[in-house]
Amino acid sequence: MGKIIAVINQKGGVGKTTTAVNLAACLAYKKKKTLLVDSDPQCNATSGLGVEREGLSIYDCLADADKTPSAIIPTAYSELYILPSSSDLSGAEIELAYEEEREFFMKKALSRIKEDYDFIIIDAPPALGMLTINIMTAADSVIIPIQCEYYALEGLGQLMASMRSIKKRLNPQLEIEGVLATMYDGRTNLSIQVLEEIKKFFPDKLYKTVIPRNIRLSEAPSYGEPIIKYDVTSKGADAYFGLAKEVIDNNGGRKKGG
Repeated sequence: MGKIIAVINQKGGVGKTTTAVNLAACLAYKKKKTLLVDSDPQCNATSGLGVEREGLSIYDCLADADKTPSAIIPTAYSELYILPSSSDLSGAEIELAYEEEREFFMKKALSRIKEDYDFIIIDAPPALGMLTINIMTAADSVIIPIQCEYYALEGLGQLMASMRSIKKRLNPQLEIEGVLATMYDGRTNLSIQVLEEIKKFFPDKLYKTVIPRNIRLSEAPSYGEPIIKYDVTSKGADAYFGLAKEVIDNNGGRKKGG
């Protein structure tokens, strides 16, 4: 069975989509069959891999789980697939609220294809609404990206409370996969101080890998490419290769069926 990892932070601008896209690409580069699920109505993970938004999307799969296999698109990169998003997903919050078992639609959609992949990476929207609840109910674990800037830990208490509630009521297996420091600039005291605060808050879950501020990481999405395609020699590419290695090592070198 595949491992479903959601990349979640209700704050915007923390490197969530950048992490989802580039972690998925690096896992695939390391020969792990990987599916990226774009669950953000802004569709940035979809465009970040240069995929045109046409045909079925995750929105259709939430409405009918049988459509999931048909909605998955192979990308230009070996071992990397995407389940694209759609702007229609913005209405899912309201639509799901009136459904029975409304927290389980994502889980039903992904259960059809989970065993086909080593890793399924979900890019979650920057909110703690019904869609994110669905994602955490479906996921095995969560990666929390935290930017090394002012107010970095703001709102994390609410996220952790939501996770505890979902673990208790809906998904007993849900765990923190890891916490990722992003937008780090070692030349500034602020970044150094914030990283120390994150270590205190998550002493056992912080990845050794730190994602630096890197102009090439910022440029890559506008070209519809992950960083390892746009500039494999960049510090950003090195960092996401390091993160992928940590994720693989933490999961026992996971391979399909293992």
